[in-house]
Amino acid sequence: MEKLPIKKVVQGLLKLQEKGDSATLLGIGPMSLNCVQASLELSKEYDFPVMFIASRNQVDLDELGGGYVNGWDQNRFATAVKEVSDKIEYDNLCYLCRDHGGPWQRDKERNDNLPENEAMELGKKSFLGDIEAGFDLLMVDPTKDPVEVGKVIPLDTVLRRTVELIEYCEKERKARNLPEIGYEVGTEETNGGLTSTETYETFIKRLSKELESKNLPMPTFIVGQTGTLVRKTEQAGRFNFENAYELSEMAKKYGVGLKEHNGDYLDDVSLLEHIPSNITATNVAPQYGTEETRAYIKLSEVEEKLYEYGLIKEKSKIKETLLKNAIKSGRWKKWMMGNQRDLSVEDILNSKDDKLKEDILDIAGHYTFNYEEVKTEIDKLYKNLKTNNIDGNRFVIDHIKRPIRDYVECYKLKGVTTRIKEIL
Repeated sequence: MEKLPIKKVVQGLLKLQEKGDSATLLGIGPMSLNCVQASLELSKEYDFPVMFIASRNQVDLDELGGGYVNGWDQNRFATAVKEVSDKIEYDNLCYLCRDHGGPWQRDKERNDNLPENEAMELGKKSFLGDIEAGFDLLMVDPTKDPVEVGKVIPLDTVLRRTVELIEYCEKERKARNLPEIGYEVGTEETNGGLTSTETYETFIKRLSKELESKNLPMPTFIVGQTGTLVRKTEQAGRFNFENAYELSEMAKKYGVGLKEHNGDYLDDVSLLEHIPSNITATNVAPQYGTEETRAYIKLSEVEEKLYEYGLIKEKSKIKETLLKNAIKSGRWKKWMMGNQRDLSVEDILNSKDDKLKEDILDIAGHYTFNYEEVKTEIDKLYKNLKTNNIDGNRFVIDHIKRPIRDYVECYKLKGVTTRIKEIL
């Protein structure tokens, strides 16, 4: 199948909207190899393009700290996706996308309060890794400035950094004679400044003018705030149809698609509202990591029963191992609410609050899938199940597919690749 540039796919979606045949693409966080396979299987089954949206913490150059997902850098990530594609004889459109690329987008860079020039150089180095690995879409987000935490970063600053980074990426892409790539700009963060429709349009207009003056491409997506917000393992925000519709109509005037972030754990009503609001794409990531953690816990409960029945001699310690490492990772902090954000790892380890610990396992278990200790216990779990004719790995993949399928169905993604090709 000839691979359409991602910008063409969005143009096709915008044309479908004009004919009353809207659909919303799904950007999927590649939380694990299992998640990649689950996504590609559904894409093949339902005939829709899949976007894997990798943050810099998840996938990055080894020299910049690597990624917590499978220890992937950009090339190993691209290779893994291809290997899964070959294994399942994948025949649809798959796009590798950088989510939140740019300066300060690794936790360490932000925590170290790197100065702008140094952070920008590291952001460019990461983008170059993306480009050379064949990424199709780069999100340029220079709004994580540690000096401006909690403040609205001046629009001039966001524009200057955004244009500088796109200019750099285009120069490096052309120097390597690589196919066109798409760009995504803006941010879902409230301190990014793009929370009102007025500011949103001002940003698009000024960005369009700056890019045109330098003969640079307009972005494929602009991120807008639709009211979504993820905390713990739930949707803590509230989908705002009116705002989403206004932003999508505004973006469409410039030939750009509205991208929504933090789309995890949305209820069916909110999901169905995405079609009339004409949102072109939604990003979902932590939910699928959480679903994989829950799959392992369910399998451990099966394993416990097999042990009670005398069908296995020694249980794995998958739940205890996941819990201990999830707590020690500290990565749960960004998803907590209220005073719980101030808790330390030691506070949790010493806590008698079992509910809190269960919450942290649910939130942060997926950050530890690549730990050797965790992988050892997963292997033990799978072997115990296999001796009793249960395919644990297949169950995990199918478990991840369930919530993805909900979005696919509500977002009218079935057959959308064919529909886009027919209209272009």
